[in-house]
Formats: sequence, structure tokens, C-alpha cells
Amino acid sequence: MSRKKKDEVRYDKDGVRKVMRIRDYFADSLGQFSLNAISGIVGQLTYFYTDKVGLAAGAIATIFMVAKIIDAFTDVFMGNIVDNTKPGKEKYRPWLLRAGIPAGLMLIAMFTVPKGTSTFQLAYVLITNVILTAILYTAIAVPYVSLQIVRTNSQEERSFIGTWRAAAGYVSGMVIAILIIPITNMLGGTQSAWIKFGVFFGALTILFMLICYKYARESAVDASNTNEEQVVEEVEEQISLMEALNKLVHNRYWVILLVIVFASNVSYGVTAVAGTYYAKWIYGNDNLVAVAGGLGLVPTILGFAFLTPMIKKFGPTKLLKYMAAISVVVNAVRIINPDNFVFNTAMGMITTFAGIPIMALATVLTGMTIDYNEYKYGIKMVGRTSSIQSFTNKIGNGLGAAVIGWCLALASYDATASVATEAVRQAIFTFSIYIPIILNAIMFIGLSKFDLESRLGEIHAAIAKRNAQKEDHQE
Repeated sequence: MSRKKKDEVRYDKDGVRKVMRIRDYFADSLGQFSLNAISGIVGQLTYFYTDKVGLAAGAIATIFMVAKIIDAFTDVFMGNIVDNTKPGKEKYRPWLLRAGIPAGLMLIAMFTVPKGTSTFQLAYVLITNVILTAILYTAIAVPYVSLQIVRTNSQEERSFIGTWRAAAGYVSGMVIAILIIPITNMLGGTQSAWIKFGVFFGALTILFMLICYKYARESAVDASNTNEEQVVEEVEEQISLMEALNKLVHNRYWVILLVIVFASNVSYGVTAVAGTYYAKWIYGNDNLVAVAGGLGLVPTILGFAFLTPMIKKFGPTKLLKYMAAISVVVNAVRIINPDNFVFNTAMGMITTFAGIPIMALATVLTGMTIDYNEYKYGIKMVGRTSSIQSFTNKIGNGLGAAVIGWCLALASYDATASVATEAVRQAIFTFSIYIPIILNAIMFIGLSKFDLESRLGEIHAAIAKRNAQKEDHQE
């Protein structure tokens, strides 16, 4: 009975062959766990470099800014590399090892800052950060995002992959954020303690990337084959980067999604920092950040628990549109009583719940735009399409963090003041309430115009007909 069930050919609600098993989802999600572990640890490095190594905070900030600029542009080149891989060779899967294993080793090197002059140490910090984040992380992330698209043709399974990835990434991020300080303090609180922490997560990254590599697959299973899992090798025309970019900007759905993802990431960049200022200057107690963060775990857990049934009920596009609308309304309601901790925390829990789906489904919508590329141009451009989205993610997060600084600067913010001025209060309300309202409204409008999901049936049929005609012509 179990054997028969295992070999049973399965189809989703759209009649597309399903190929994923629980084992596949789990193995695939370990890649996201590793990526978020890297980014989470990098996010803690300012404290490590200043308080454990003794480097100047201003110099470290400058180095991170330089590394971020380089990092933002390497995605485009990585997408071009994978899309122009020679026919007959795997495009995406090999990078999980080519970059995954070195990334685990480089994660350890981040903490082994040698003794010497500050100039020498800063050079070491810059080089290791650029290698890990701009080169190795990107060389994993772009192919890894692409694998979600080519692994299965089922929109349902792509959504489930996104859910598993988002959950694994969230767990990884929370583990780093919550445990890195107490664990390193327990180990002595020195640079040596941080090196031990780095060794553990470096080894874990290598192990998880090996598992992810083992169960990854380059191309989706042929839906017409009902006896065995024969994969379809797709050979695409190799085009230049500029030609690919020209085609992408003429794909209206890709442009719309670019705006949606950009707005989403600016919002994430803002809210990731805004809470501390809000607690200190509006509530009068910055310790309330931890309380709000702890309560925020509840809607996060519920968001992931209900994500799959919500996707089945509404579909990816409608679900994201509804969540954006909820965020607009809830943030607008906060204006009624912006000073009350209980009221605003309750509203924040709702927006946290509403923000979970975009974490899992942005790549699913990217997959739809890739299908449209094939329909419109006869070429998917998987790597370059995915890499531009990654580029937008990085720029959006960076801009979100910068918005806070700009708002505070305009309000003449003074960190040593005992009480916030009215201008500072309004600045905090601006980046905590008003800007999120605008960003979620942009997302709602964009999602309202993103009707690609309803067209997928006709698009896939047209692609299949064109491919069949090509085969007949070749014969």
C-alpha cells in the first residue's frame, strides 16, 4: 500500500503534475535556513567588530556601506552567469556546493580578525565581508531562488516551497537574533567565543547546503509522462545582459512585481528599526521593544500555520492583495491613539500577520512573470529575472533604513534629549505609521493590476502549442 502511494502520480488543482515530497520541501528549506543564518550573523557584526575587536564604529559603518553597494550589483551579474551556462550543463544546482561550502568556511573567517594595526584589521573586515555577502551569498541566493521556479511547474507546489522556505528562514533569523549574545557570553564573551559560534554555524551551513544539493533538481518533471519521473532538459537561446534587461522592462507584469517587491522591502527596512525609536520616545521605555517582539511571535506562528490554507482559499495574488489592504487599514487606525502601547501593539500584531504571505509568495509571483517571459519572448531568463528581484530586495531594505535617518535628521533629532520634541514625534509617526500606509497602498494597487495568475492557463497552453509546432517542424 505504501509503495503504491509513493509511486502514485499526483496532480494539483490545475492538472499540473506534482513532484515534491515532504523530504524535498524540507531539504530545499535548509538552503533558506543557511542564507538567513548568514545574513543574520552579518547583521550582528557591528557589535562584534566594535565591542569584541575594538574597531571604530564610524569606520565599520563605512565598510558596510561599501560592501552593500558592491553587493547590490553582483546579483545582476550572477543572474547573467547562470542564464548563459552552456547547454547540457546544470545551471543552478552546482552553485549550492560551489558557493555553499566556501560560504561556510568564510563565515568562520569573519570572526577570526587577526591582531595588527586598525588599518590592517579594517582591510580584513572589508575583504571578508565582500567575499561572503557580495560574492558567495549572491552565488548561492540567485541560483537558489531560480530552483524554486524550475523545480516544479505547479503553482501550488511553488507556493508550498515558498512557505517552507519562509518558515525555515524565519526560524534561522530568530535563533541568531535571540541566542547569539547569550551563547557567546556563556562561552566567555570574548572574540574566541564568537569564533566558536562561527565554527558551529559555518559547519551547519555546509551540512545544510550538502543536503539541499542532494535533493535539488534542475528541471520540472514532464507532466505528460505518467510512468516515471523523466525531467525535461530546457535549452534556451543565450542573449546578452542588455538584451535581457530590455525584454524584462517590456514585461509589464515583471515591472509591476518589481514595484510591489520594492515597496515591501522598503517597508521591512523601515519597520525593522522603527520599533526602537517608537518605544523610547513615544512610550518612554525602550525595554518595551522586547515585549512587543515577544508578542509578535504569536501572529508570526499563526501566519505560517494558516498560510497554506489561505493560499488554497484565495490564491497567491488575491491573498497578498487582501493582506496589503489589511495593513493599510490597520496602520490608519493607529492614528487614532498613537501613544498607547497596548493598542498599538495589538495593531502591530495584525500587521505582522498580514506581512507573512509576501515573505513566501514573492518568488511564486516571480515564477509567473518568468512563464510570461517564455510566452512573450520564447525565453524564460530565469536567473536574470530572479536576480533583479534580489537586487530590488537589497536596495529596498537599504532605502528603508535610510528613510528613518532622513526623517530624524529633518526633525533635528537629538539622542541625548530627555524628551522628544513635537518635530521628532511627528518624524517617528511618519516612518512608523504614514510611510507604511503609503507603501502598502502601492502594493495593493500593484497587486490589483497583476492579473497574470488568472491568465496562466491560456499562457501555458500557448507555450505548449508553440513547443509542439517547433518539434513538428524539426521532424
